[in-house]
Amino acid sequence: MSDITIPNRRGLMLGGAAAALVAPNLAQAAPASDVAAIRKAAEDGYAASVKRIQGWIALPSIAAENRDMDKGAEYMMALARDAGFQHVEKVPTDGAPGVFATLDVGAKRWLALYFMYDVKQYDPAEWSSPPLEARIVDKPGFGKVIVGRGAVNQKGPEGAMLAALHAFRAAGKKPPVNLVLVCEGEEEIGSPHFRQIVTQPQVLAALKKCEGVIIPSSWQSPSNGGVSVNLGAKGVVELELVASGAKWGRGPKTDIHSSEKARVDSPAWRLVQALTTLVSPDGNTPAIDGYFEKVRPLTPREKELIALAAQNINEADAKKALGVEHFIDDLPWEQTLQRLASQPTVNIEGLVAGYTGPGGKTVLPGRAVAKIDMRLVPDMTKDDSVAKLRAHLDKRGFQDVEVKVSGGYDPTETDENSRLIRAQIATYKGMGVPVTLYPRLAGSWPGTVFTSAPVSLPAGQFGLGHGSGAHAPNEYFVVESSNPKVQGLVGATMGFVEFMYQVAAIK
Repeated sequence: MSDITIPNRRGLMLGGAAAALVAPNLAQAAPASDVAAIRKAAEDGYAASVKRIQGWIALPSIAAENRDMDKGAEYMMALARDAGFQHVEKVPTDGAPGVFATLDVGAKRWLALYFMYDVKQYDPAEWSSPPLEARIVDKPGFGKVIVGRGAVNQKGPEGAMLAALHAFRAAGKKPPVNLVLVCEGEEEIGSPHFRQIVTQPQVLAALKKCEGVIIPSSWQSPSNGGVSVNLGAKGVVELELVASGAKWGRGPKTDIHSSEKARVDSPAWRLVQALTTLVSPDGNTPAIDGYFEKVRPLTPREKELIALAAQNINEADAKKALGVEHFIDDLPWEQTLQRLASQPTVNIEGLVAGYTGPGGKTVLPGRAVAKIDMRLVPDMTKDDSVAKLRAHLDKRGFQDVEVKVSGGYDPTETDENSRLIRAQIATYKGMGVPVTLYPRLAGSWPGTVFTSAPVSLPAGQFGLGHGSGAHAPNEYFVVESSNPKVQGLVGATMGFVEFMYQVAAIK
């Protein structure tokens, strides 16, 4: 999962329509005595919560490598049972299994949770500590953090949500909402079989009772503790473009000596030529035939939200966080935010051909692969975008270049007036957290499975706390925060407690 948060710097930033909808406040939603008891239980259970996350990190389910997928599902089932879910079952798919669970406390309302139990690949040589050891280290400016693969994406935030349920039980309190838990083990390869899980009759029937669906997150800005409430997310297609001598009928079928380039065609150069047709010369604008046909322009409301964000988010902070000195074409700040929310993309994740080890090896590769992701905005779809890519290549004579789609899904959209969004805003406001309402997450998650038919529910991200390094070395999740504006594990746990009370109470 690739997510980009848009923190703000000066506090609550809501347009008139949303600002009028943040009541009731937390004092009305959650009895103070209950919250105090639950917080004490969360504090008392802190060590166990940390160990729960560390133990989970120690078991890496990696869909791209087909590693420990069944074990990952079994572990997820055990975590759900331990957190109090009464019904827990494994859901088979044509790929990795998922998990479905329910916790019925007799409440009036239901809330759905989306968990992923898989993680990205890793190279231990790139890490400061072993990525499965989940070591607790001191990180200057942040406090004590867990360093490990999956720490923030998503086992730390999901662990905080589980910790909330443990705290309710330890305090002798019932959660104010019933819960439906839906989990998958293939998010990091584009969730190719997740719809099979959600459309199982028992899963679909349970989801239909819910107010909405959240994926736990931990995106507080270190500068001011701010968070974003996103009203959607871009879709994504993950695929490989493969050029080979075998398919092309030219060039070698296996690697040969590079001296033969004087008389033998190169599949690697063939792939490069195909790639250059997909984007503008600077690489910044997709040039696939018809790619922009279904792109919906930003609405006036979306432009309003982006303009407000541009006034209150610091451009220098954003560049520092990304490690960049320039944005595309040195565009004005507000335009970069508009692009982030509105532009589809074609990105090269990786290029692989021939020898890639130390030193040189004079070969002419017989096969070359480009790993591609395409980000989609409303009203684009995965299937239409893939079809356009195939037609584009064929029209230019690249019929031999294979398009191997590994996964993907459509964009998501959620109404800002839904109870789910209003409950998020009210929770953040009640806890004194600066919040920005933003049109669309530039990253992707399979929320479209929830927001589209037959489920048709509001869906989004929620959570306090902080972590970073998803998909990268030294991924971390803060458990004891030294920054007063950012919550640690206990504070993140209480964020989920307060949110559940808001979902139960909001009109």
